[in-house]
Amino acid sequence: MRIAINGVGVGGPTLAYWLRHFGHEPVLFEKAPELRTGGYVIDFWGLGYEIAERMGVLPELRERGYRMERLSVVDEHGRETAAMPLAPLRDELEGRFVSLARGDLAATLYRACEGIPTHFATSVVGLDHDGDGVSATLSNGTRERFDLVIGADGLHSQVRRIVFGPESTFERHLGCHVAAFRIRDYPHRDELVYVSHTVPTRHVSRIALRGGETLVLLVFRSELLDDGPEQDAKATLRRVFGELAWEVPEILDCMDHEDVYFDRVSQIRMDGWTRGRVALVGDAAACVSLLGGEGTGLAMIEAYVLAGELHRAQGDHQLAFREYEAKLRPFLEEKQASALRMLDFFAPKTSLRLTIRDLSIHAMAIPFLANAILGSTVRDDLELPSY
Repeated sequence: MRIAINGVGVGGPTLAYWLRHFGHEPVLFEKAPELRTGGYVIDFWGLGYEIAERMGVLPELRERGYRMERLSVVDEHGRETAAMPLAPLRDELEGRFVSLARGDLAATLYRACEGIPTHFATSVVGLDHDGDGVSATLSNGTRERFDLVIGADGLHSQVRRIVFGPESTFERHLGCHVAAFRIRDYPHRDELVYVSHTVPTRHVSRIALRGGETLVLLVFRSELLDDGPEQDAKATLRRVFGELAWEVPEILDCMDHEDVYFDRVSQIRMDGWTRGRVALVGDAAACVSLLGGEGTGLAMIEAYVLAGELHRAQGDHQLAFREYEAKLRPFLEEKQASALRMLDFFAPKTSLRLTIRDLSIHAMAIPFLANAILGSTVRDDLELPSY
């Protein structure tokens, strides 16, 4: 089958790789003019890690990644108040864990798709179904014919909007906003350490990257937004974080010279991820939220299972779509429920909740407690099928 995939992030290239592996003809479309690089740092493990291994890209990911050593929580004076070593997590996962920039993961997966037709600065803007296929209208004004169309175009999916309806129907805003940006030559560097400063409703953290770059993550409760006219992202961040101490004034000054990612923290919840000859994968289908920490791995799982079910169904896309949802819906619903618990880790609403969070970080530094907690949280309750 000839299959259009809208989106060249993580899920799109993973899907394209496996579709070609199973004998289909995928075509990738991406609205950006080139592959997006950089992005925030993710912790990569579990079934996504296993899929990367099956794709043969794991050595490159491990080379590009970081072996983070610890999480450090500091107060307004920069004094460490809580810390958690990451060795117990790595041990629990038997070393199958790496931290890396999302853009590096996406670039590695895309390189595995060498030879698959890819059209940058082009995206699906319209779809017409009939019994035999789908006619896709593209942003460059042309129309192409496909057997199936897959939306792998993220939280703000265009394919989902075209086929299923407006984003507001499916978006569940979780009450936080997030910003991320990179700083060149930032003077404060703690190699292989997540350094964070949190006050009630606000969180700032930084990670030292290669090449003299530092990644900064800002999270705040959306109740801190003004009710007045909407400000640009940088003005909003200066107002929300401007009174904080530690390195925050310096970080905000550096922000003025950088591109900033800024968005709501949301989930996508849908009753169905497929309709007719169209299916969704990744954040377009079941975003767990950026703060959930597993979105990239989950997108790879969805892409792999969808491609595998299409192969197993031998061209019966309706059967494949049903099996795709049946296998993954309970698993992803549990992941979404679990992600909600991360809100209080990043931006606890009260001083009491912040204290409880810091005590939990202290507990993770105690080996037997860390092993007990990690054993119940990092294992995926899903067996990855073989196709």
